[in-house]
Parts: sequence; C-alpha cells; structure tokens
Amino acid sequence: MTSPFELSGRAALVTGSSRGIGSAIADGLARGGAAVILNGRDEARLAHALEAARRRIPSATWHASAFDVTDEAAIEDAIARYESGIGPIDILVNNAGMQLRTPLTEISLENWRSVIDTDLTSAFLVGRTVARRMIQRGRGKIINICSVQSELARPGIAAYTAAKGGLRNLTRAMAAEWSRAGLQVNGLAPGYILTELTRPLAADPEFDAWVRNRTPAHRWGRPEDLAGPAVWLASPASDFVTGQVIYVDGGMTSVV
Repeated sequence: MTSPFELSGRAALVTGSSRGIGSAIADGLARGGAAVILNGRDEARLAHALEAARRRIPSATWHASAFDVTDEAAIEDAIARYESGIGPIDILVNNAGMQLRTPLTEISLENWRSVIDTDLTSAFLVGRTVARRMIQRGRGKIINICSVQSELARPGIAAYTAAKGGLRNLTRAMAAEWSRAGLQVNGLAPGYILTELTRPLAADPEFDAWVRNRTPAHRWGRPEDLAGPAVWLASPASDFVTGQVIYVDGGMTSVV
C-alpha cells in the first residue's frame, strides 16, 4: 500500500510562492511527490525562486507561472495554458496575500480595496477558475491560507482582519458548494510566523515579547511548520475533511 500522504502524480499550484510561507508549503508538497507550480507577479523574483527550488529539491518537478491573482482574465489564461499544455491541477493553495498597517480611521479606500482584493477576492477568483475544472474531473483539493486574524483582531490591521475573516467563511462556502462534486476545501491559519516580512516585528523587543508570551509554544512559528499540515490537507489522508480551518499557531487561539 502507498502512504495516504502520497502526492505522486498530482500537480499543485501555490499562489504567492516565491518566498515565505508559500515557498515552504511548495517545498513540502514537492517532497510529498507533487509537481509544483510556483506563482508570483514579479517575473524576476519568480524566476529566482524557481531556480532556488530546483536546487533545494532537484528530484521534484517544478514549474512557474507569473500572473496577478487579482486579474480575472490573467488567471483564466494561465490556468487554461497550464492544463492544456501540461496537465490538470489537482491541488490549489491560495496563499497570495499582503498586509498594510494603518489605523482604521486613516486607511484610504484604495488601500482597503487593495488588501481585500489580494487577501480575499484572489482566493475567490483563482479558486473558482480551478474548481470549475476540478468539478468536471470529480476530485480536487483547495487550501486557503487564513490567519489567526480570521478569529482575532489587533489595532491597525482592520483590512487584513476583515479579509482573513472573510476567507475563513469563503472556505466554508466553497466546501458547502463543491464537496459533493468530490472536492475538499479547507484552510490553514498561521499564527505569527517568522518570515522576511515579519522580521522587523520580531526585531522589536516589545512586540517579540508579546508574541512569545501570548503563544503557549513560546516561540514564533517557522514557515516549514505549515508544510506538514498542507501535505495532509492535499493528500488522500484528508479525504473526509472539508470546510475546516486548522490553526497552526502554537496554541495562540486556544488561550485567553
């Protein structure tokens, strides 16, 4: 018998995977046997990420597709080109996101919409495009990268909190509509993960102490902490799991 976590013969698209959490999840799926499609808007950065991924895991099959996850036409074109030229996408990880730290009374409508479009609407657009094809095949895995801010809030990140709360319920809505067709749709919600983008926060002694003291595991998460749960949700091992959000947060959302 093969492992229930086996991903060989499957292709996974991970949006926003040129660095950080997306890159770590892509590595995990590749080590599980999946062919992985990296994605980002910056073609130069994406090309560099592709080269680095091939060096890290040379035995895996790697592809790259540069497109804007908020551009409906670009998404449709990229997915159609991949599926017609290479093969079906079996696993989708909606990871692309952004953050702006601005008081709610001062954030501009333009910036509000930018965060909502990138962190929430993109999952709808990419998810819908891929799901239409998955439904025809009768199978597929979709993983939306949520956040502890899907449940909690902090001052200064209202747009992000609204988007991630919406993504939690979009995950449930996708599961409600698509699970009967053979798809499983779930979310992973990271806590405070040490990445290139959060390193300035970790360098602030007061904020670093707050994160550690607020987290029962008493540490920042690492991007690779998301890889194992992502492989589980992408694999046959989770075939009866759908509509759930798994918090990978060192216990932060479990305590007061």
